[in-house]
Amino acid sequence: MDNARLLGRLMYAAACLVGWLPLSLQRAIGDLGGRLAHRRNTRETKVARRNLEIIAPQLSTEARELEVAQILRATGRNLMETLRVWTRSRASNLRLITRVHGEEYYRAAIAQGRGLIISAPHYGNWELLIEFMAARAPFTLVYRVPEKPAGDVFLRLARGGANVQLVPAETNAMRPLWKALKDGGTVGITPDQQPKFGGGDFAPFFGKTALTLSLIPKLAERSGAPVLFAYAEPVVHGFEIHFEPASPLIASKDAIEAATAMNAQVEAIARRDLRQYQWTYKRYTLHPALPGERNPYHPDCY
Repeated sequence: MDNARLLGRLMYAAACLVGWLPLSLQRAIGDLGGRLAHRRNTRETKVARRNLEIIAPQLSTEARELEVAQILRATGRNLMETLRVWTRSRASNLRLITRVHGEEYYRAAIAQGRGLIISAPHYGNWELLIEFMAARAPFTLVYRVPEKPAGDVFLRLARGGANVQLVPAETNAMRPLWKALKDGGTVGITPDQQPKFGGGDFAPFFGKTALTLSLIPKLAERSGAPVLFAYAEPVVHGFEIHFEPASPLIASKDAIEAATAMNAQVEAIARRDLRQYQWTYKRYTLHPALPGERNPYHPDCY
């Protein structure tokens, strides 16, 4: 066994130690970790703070810092919950789901027989959503490959359960996704992952121009497959799954119109509870080549 495989397996074994704790204790640990991260002013704290400065400039410094503290606590809880999902059986994970909203949209989309595109924003616990989808039918998932090989070994152990096909987010990702849709399958893509230049279009997101992934609109327009937004929202004793139909504009031949419609729907979901959205991610690093535009995270958030 090479070093990467060994390290990846050791990382997964360590995750199991946390993943088998009771949900209430996991959330308490995550909450404490978030408090400590905020107190230590970690890189994640700085990124969340800068993102709030960008999307909510009207907030006072005091109000913004209260929101940042809440975001870090929710992020810590989400991390612990994710370790649970990654290391427990699918049957155990599905018992965390207390309610499903909009299931009629899912059934109607599947009934069309043209495949289904799930647009899953970084809101709530998207890892539990993967488990939920794979429990119903084969699920093809686009994911960003970690830079270190051991990280990829770990992710494949964590996500590679029955009915899950992992597709690296690379230039040739379209081919296996297209095949899955032609076969009537379901594919899952995160709409708010910042692509590389050439892999997206600039569109507004929370009032700020952001480079936006074009993969979902292109697949929707070319395949005719329906698109649903889906997310797993945390509640007191577990999670609730939500399905929402995408705007028809997401399949527009006008790339900017499609990206704008997609971002608007991601924003609406994030505004349900801003604490549950992944504000520790540098969403606005890439920008149009216009005067005055710069990386808003440099140098403070590195």
